[in-house]
Amino acid sequence: MVKKKQTINLDLKNLAEGGVYEKMSRAFEEAIENILNPNTDQTKKREIDIKITLQPSKDLRQMETNVQVKTKLQPEMAVPTTVLIGKDADGRVHANELRSGAEGQTYFDPQDSTLKTDTGVPVEEVENKVIDLQKRKRG
Repeated sequence: MVKKKQTINLDLKNLAEGGVYEKMSRAFEEAIENILNPNTDQTKKREIDIKITLQPSKDLRQMETNVQVKTKLQPEMAVPTTVLIGKDADGRVHANELRSGAEGQTYFDPQDSTLKTDTGVPVEEVENKVIDLQKRKRG
């Protein structure tokens, strides 16, 4: 088989003064960082799309070339949590993140070595409050 002489002298690495190669390198880096991110699904595919547009001149002696590089990465995974909601005796809405794992259950906080309620309030603070049960009946 006779090898044809190459007549197109366009090297992607040097095209647009290296700008195309720079875009492709950056896209690879983004994709690899996304794969290595422990907050993404590391088993799913990532994509790098390279779109080359050629616009010939009217006299067909030149063409404008545009190269666009796009990445399709995996989003970071959602972070689930449970929030306790309700209204107090005055009708005000309350919301607190459930910290203990079960509503009404206290837990030992390893961050500061204190016993806390299910919403993270130190039990000490709650036990030192006086609760007026008569007021609740009237409300």
